[in-house]
Amino acid sequence: MKFKIDGRIFEKFPGLCIGVVVAKGLDNAGVPEGIEAQLREQEAQIRAKLNAETLSQEPKIACWRAAYSAFGGKPKENRSSVENLYKLVLKGGEVRHINKLVDLYNLVSLKHMVPVGGEDTDKISGDIELTFVGPTEPPALMLGDKEPRPPHEGEVIYKDAVGAICRRWNWREADRTKLTEETKNCILVVEGLPPVTRAEVEAATGELKELVQRICGGSAVQALLDEANSEIEL
Repeated sequence: MKFKIDGRIFEKFPGLCIGVVVAKGLDNAGVPEGIEAQLREQEAQIRAKLNAETLSQEPKIACWRAAYSAFGGKPKENRSSVENLYKLVLKGGEVRHINKLVDLYNLVSLKHMVPVGGEDTDKISGDIELTFVGPTEPPALMLGDKEPRPPHEGEVIYKDAVGAICRRWNWREADRTKLTEETKNCILVVEGLPPVTRAEVEAATGELKELVQRICGGSAVQALLDEANSEIEL
């Protein structure tokens, strides 16, 4: 199994860098010790520095709004995962516990202001690819939806041999491959578009890897993918 990035993605989104953590033999059950306090701390820092009205103007948020517009998305209606998190916090909400892996990647996303997500690799069929939707992409059931829907042609998605596993780049994940307390093996991604630098993506990815190993056990390796190195064996 590989994770690979379609070369056309780099043509349309130059400077893209994606950090990858491949983790195996995990214990994802229970509540991660000490992480709730860190989430509350990050939320407090965000509320002290930013406000909901001007969030869209922040460079690390604006770059994703521009990316969504570039592939035909509607950034006001379908926000990037990092903007969704920040919007929740700035409206007074708290990032709720899902499972250890999701809690950890939400913490890293809040701290570094970058989208972070993940999939259960035992539920993946074939390779994972970040690519554009073609004319015959099959329907996929996304979290929060009641029925499967086909992605729009030209939309950026993560997909496997069955279909989409995350729509509109990092907007919403598929129910089929989501991380659960039963997850033993996974891939986690940290996504960086300019002005986020390669060094920032690398730092966030390394932090995520260390958290996963400390909290969930097992083994983990990290890598950085860019135009010069666009795939990794999982």
